[in-house]
Amino acid sequence: MMNKPGRTGPARILDASKYSLKGLRAAWRHEEAFRQESMLALIMLPGALWLGTNASQRSVLIATVIIVVIVELINSAIEAVVDRISTDHHPLSGQAKDIGSAAVMLSLLLCISCWGMIAAERFL
Repeated sequence: MMNKPGRTGPARILDASKYSLKGLRAAWRHEEAFRQESMLALIMLPGALWLGTNASQRSVLIATVIIVVIVELINSAIEAVVDRISTDHHPLSGQAKDIGSAAVMLSLLLCISCWGMIAAERFL
C-alpha cells in the first residue's frame, strides 16, 4: 500500500491540527446549530462535574455532550458537501441532509436521556 504524498510524523500531526482548527472556525462562523450546541456544552461540561457523583457518571455526562458536538460537525460537513455539489432540489440531497439531521437528533436524545437518568438517580 502506498502512502499519500506529503509530510509525515510530527509535521503531519501539526498540519492535521491546523486543518481541524480551521474546520472548527468554519463551523463556528457558518453554523448556528454548532454555535448553540457549543455554548450549551460550555455550560454543561462543568455541570457534569457537579451532577455526576463518580467518575463513571461524569464520563457519561461529558461524553454525551461531546458526542452531540461531534455529530453536529459531521452533519454540517454533509450539508456543505451536498450544497457544494448543487443547491438544486434532489431527492438524494434531501435524504443525505435528513439522515444527518436524524443523527443529530439521536445524539441529543442520548444526551438528554443520560443526563435525565443520572439527575433522577441523584435527586429522586
